[in-house]
Amino acid sequence: MIVFKSLEISDIEIIVSMMEDFYSIDNYPIDIATSKTLFKTFLTDENLGKAWLIFSEDKIVGYAILTFVFSFEYKGKIAFLDELYLIESARGIGIGRKAIQFIKDEVHKLKLKIIYLEIEQHNLSAQKLYIANDFETHNRNLMKYIVK
Repeated sequence: MIVFKSLEISDIEIIVSMMEDFYSIDNYPIDIATSKTLFKTFLTDENLGKAWLIFSEDKIVGYAILTFVFSFEYKGKIAFLDELYLIESARGIGIGRKAIQFIKDEVHKLKLKIIYLEIEQHNLSAQKLYIANDFETHNRNLMKYIVK
C-alpha cells in the first residue's frame, strides 16, 4: 500500500538526506544547512507549497514537493512540481504513477490551474512516466537568470 504523508518539521532530516541522494544522480550541488533552513521556511508558510513523504509498506521510498506561483496567464495559482524522487528500489513498479495521480488529485483540491515540471533530457524513464500520465512537452523553452 502506498501512503502519502504531509511533510512536517520533524521530517526535515529524512527528506534532506533523500535530496542528497537525488541530487547526486546528476551531480547537483546541495548545501545541507541551507536546505534544512529552506524547509523550515517552506513548511511554516502554506502559500509556498506542499510536500509529502511517500511510503510503501511503512517504509519511506520517496518524496514530492509542489511549489506555488501566481499566474495571470493561467488565471490564478499554479504549481511547479519541484521534485519527485523515488529511491532506486521503488522505481519501475508503479509507485511513480501513483505519486503522480496523488499529486493530480491534490492539485484539484488546492484549486491549482496547471502543473509545470523540469526533466533532465537523459531521464527517459521519467519522461515516459509523465507522458503516460497526460503531461506534455511545453512549446516554450525554460530559461533562467541567476541573481548575483
